[in-house]
Amino acid sequence: MEIQYREEVFPSDVATVRALTSATGFFSQEEISVAVELVEERLAKGLRSGYHFFFAEHGGKVLGYTCFGPIPCTLSSFDIYWIAVLPAMQSKGVGRELLKRTEQKIKDLGGTRIYVETSARAQYQPTLRFYQRQGYSQEALLKDFYGPGDHKAVYLKILATEGTAPAS
Repeated sequence: MEIQYREEVFPSDVATVRALTSATGFFSQEEISVAVELVEERLAKGLRSGYHFFFAEHGGKVLGYTCFGPIPCTLSSFDIYWIAVLPAMQSKGVGRELLKRTEQKIKDLGGTRIYVETSARAQYQPTLRFYQRQGYSQEALLKDFYGPGDHKAVYLKILATEGTAPAS
């Protein structure tokens, strides 16, 4: 299957991101609304929004996407805000390729550190293993952050030391 990747955000992506994040079964309605708001912010302000995207498509259908951007008030740290892949396409390399392209873009933008925040609930164990397999390490665990028993796990991948050229 040939998959195309694009960085451009289209108005139709508002509905696409809503449907995609809903289909995963991982995100609450509030979280889905935030994912959609980031698409709307990018459409309204362009790159000035600070939000960057990659979409993976096949036959005109979005299979997955990432949303990422620089962390305000840091020298060269970036957040990956969202990565979501349709359930039927999970474990087929789509998420891995989206993450690889996202990391390269972050390097190209001068980023040296990537942070990912996610729940540590049992449902998210495959997500945590995914990040670990891609070279991310747990930097912090904030107990009961999202609610009782729902901890926030913060993962980090260092691309290069600040003040040096990003690693290739």
